[in-house]
Parts: sequence; C-alpha cells; structure tokens
Amino acid sequence: MRLRIGMLIVGACVLLCTASAQAQRRDGELEERFLRQQRMIDEELHRQRATVAPIEEFADLEWGGWLEYYLFHYDDGVQSSRLVQRPGMAVWTRLRLDNGAHEIFARAKIRYTWFEPGDEIERQQDWWGPNIEQLWYDVDIGRATRLIDPSGPVQLRARIGRQPTMLGTGYTLDMPLDAVWLDARLWDWRVQGLFGRTIPSFPNIDRSEAVDSHSRRNLYGVQVAYEGWQRHVPFVYALWNNDKTDERPLELFQDYSYDSFYIGGGVRGELWRNLKYWAEGVFESGHSYADGAWMKQDYIEAYGWDVGVEQLFDVPTHPRVSLQYMFASGDRDRLLSPNSTVGGNRFGTKDSSLVTFGFRDTGIALAPTLSNLHVWRVGAAAIPLEKIELFRHFEIGANWFLYHKHRSRGAISDPLAEQFSGYVGWEMDYFINWRVTSDVSWTARWGTFFPGSAYRDRDSRHFLFTGVTWSF
Repeated sequence: MRLRIGMLIVGACVLLCTASAQAQRRDGELEERFLRQQRMIDEELHRQRATVAPIEEFADLEWGGWLEYYLFHYDDGVQSSRLVQRPGMAVWTRLRLDNGAHEIFARAKIRYTWFEPGDEIERQQDWWGPNIEQLWYDVDIGRATRLIDPSGPVQLRARIGRQPTMLGTGYTLDMPLDAVWLDARLWDWRVQGLFGRTIPSFPNIDRSEAVDSHSRRNLYGVQVAYEGWQRHVPFVYALWNNDKTDERPLELFQDYSYDSFYIGGGVRGELWRNLKYWAEGVFESGHSYADGAWMKQDYIEAYGWDVGVEQLFDVPTHPRVSLQYMFASGDRDRLLSPNSTVGGNRFGTKDSSLVTFGFRDTGIALAPTLSNLHVWRVGAAAIPLEKIELFRHFEIGANWFLYHKHRSRGAISDPLAEQFSGYVGWEMDYFINWRVTSDVSWTARWGTFFPGSAYRDRDSRHFLFTGVTWSF
C-alpha cells in the first residue's frame, strides 16, 4: 500500500515537472516567433531607409537618424489578440578620411515596447537600449599605406567592430557580430574572412530557458567568390561555430553546447535582363547535446537550400513577381523543438535538424524558424499610382507561403504544431510601402496563417503591423 502511494506521488511530481517545462518552452518559442516577426519588419524598414536616407552616399562627416512609431496587433495561436506599441529612435554618424581610405561609422538605437495589459508574453513593457547597434572602423589598406594602386587588380580592406555580417545570400549567416571582416580582391576573385563573436544581448539560436537570453559563440568563416562573369557570381564558404555560452543558472545534468560546422555554396546573378536569381545550399556537421545529456555529444548531420527568381518588368506600374523554395532538414526525434537542447534530439541518435545563423522571410503571421520545413513562396508587387506625384513611391504587394514538415513526427518552431502530420498550412501576406516625402515613410503589412493537419486548433491567425518613420 505504501509502495503504491509512493509511486502515485512520484508520478504526480513527474507530470507537474513535465507540464512546467512544456509551459516554459512554449513561452520561449512564442518569444522567439515574436523576435523573428520583429526582425522581418526591421529588415523591411532597413530597405526603405536605404532609399529615404542612403548613408552610403555621404562623404566626410555626416550624421542623421530617425524617429519611428509602430503598432502591432496579432494572434499567436495561444492568445487570439495581442496589441503592442513600439516607438523608437536612432542616431548615426559617419566620418571618412583620406579620400575614403579610412571610415568610421556608429549607430545607436533605443526602443520601447509596450503590451496592452494582459497581452504580454513575458513583460508588459520593456526598454531596449540605448545600445550601440553598429560601431566599426573600415580601412582600405592599399590606399591608406600607398602601397597598392586604387585601380589595381589587387585590393584589401578590413572592417573591425560591431557590424552586420553575411555569407553567401545569408542562408547560413546573416546577423550582427563583434568581428574582424577581411575583404580581398585578387583580379576576378574575391576572398573574405571572418573572425567574430556573437553580441551577448542578441537572441540565442537555442531557446532553452538556461541560455535563451544570452549568447557567447565564436564564429570563424571564409568565403571565395568568382566575379569575372558579367551576370553570374558563384561562391563557396565555410563557417565554424564554437559555443561558449554559459548556463544561467548552472545545471548539473544538462549541457547546452552546440558546436557546428557549415560548408556551403551557390550562385546569384541575372539569367537575362531584369530576371534575377539566387541559389544556395549548405551541409552542417558538428556535435550537439541531446535532451537530458551532459557527458557525451551526438553527431550533427543536416542540410538545406534556398532557390529563387525575381522578374522585374519595364512597363507602367513597374510590376515584379518572384518565386522561392526554401528547405531545411529535420529530425524525427525532436518532438518538442527543432533547434533547442531541451525537447530536442534523443540521446544516442544522429541530430539531423538544420540550425543556422541565417535569415529568411518565412511569413509574418506564422514566422517559423527555417528548420524541419519545406517553404514555397510566390510574391508580386507594383506601383499602381506612379503617375500621381504624391503616390510616385506607393508600392503594394503580396506574398503567399505554403509550409510542410520535412519529418512529419518532428517538431517545428511553433510548439502548437504537435500533430504527427506533415501539412503545416499556408499563409497570405499583403503589404504597403509608401514614401510620402523624402524623409517620411509609412508601411503596413498584414498576414493571415491558415493551420493545416499538423495542428489540433485549425483557427486562422493574423498579424497586422503598421507604422511611420521620419528620417533626419
């Protein structure tokens, strides 16, 4: 009798611990999805600001910045309505010396996020910054030392500091790092080298609670591209990730190190006039710790690719259409998370879930991490009122996404897709980008995700984002 009571008590404790862990993981995945949605928006805003205030064209000493206010209303599958406001500002300065041989750039940002009471994921309100988002020194070594002719076939530049980094088209690596970036041009060849470290405050790729708030990884990479052809640029690269992230708090029976190596390649360019294309593939190896492991790592063997085309038309309204296919391998053992240690790979088995440091727009309402997924995208955009001066830069467009798991039993980044079914669903996104004046722009993006058989709850979800930016 006592034995039976004891077993019941132990079972109840296990169930409570499991429920608590699943709740923590769910909150972490919801926060990760919101962060990805934020990045998609930030990437879109960055492209807009490049036309409103193209800092690359400035010379000598220049400065500027912007003020912004954005509003979000969305359904994440857990709560049907969340309302978020996000005002922010940024200031930047650039100094060029010796006819561009030396360049210093700095940009600081501050942002305030405020959730409607009851809508928050973790905190109702949160200040981000003021942070130095970018701070780097760039030197043209040949021009600075007067040893290399600026028009010669051999050139070498170095950039040191906090900066955006990218390999290939950004499938494997596209994120800011504290880094040394070397860029050499040898006739028609371009060789680039990276020695970097992740920014501690940047979200970790592992969303396990002990490491999700911070990241310390050393990243080393090299890329070789051939630029001798007029319309095509092939490239190959290698990237090493050495994980030094500490656990907070320390856990005795779980290790979180994820040490990976990537080798990839691809090509980008134009097939013919106004038909752009890109293709990139990557293979990942290395070692990771399984869920509940601390003494021995498992072997990583994963792969993925991204291919796409975009056609621009030289006709009134300047329409453009695009097609894209993204893929990242998955692991059928990862029943709770495709990229985190907790709920991840089963001990003693190969880890075949692709985890990268890259970025792709995978839809704003679902916003899944590109792991254990096939994603197909069709897009179109146009400037329908370009003959009216006020609407000369008023663009409307749409993207449609279709999602399917690689391993139907494996998890994707949305923890609600818990059914052992491959069909994740589809999404439609619509957007408006309007440069009202030379320094004021307005944007809006609305997306709706329609869950498939991978979900128990088939109710559609929405994400609405709108806001204004004033550049100065």
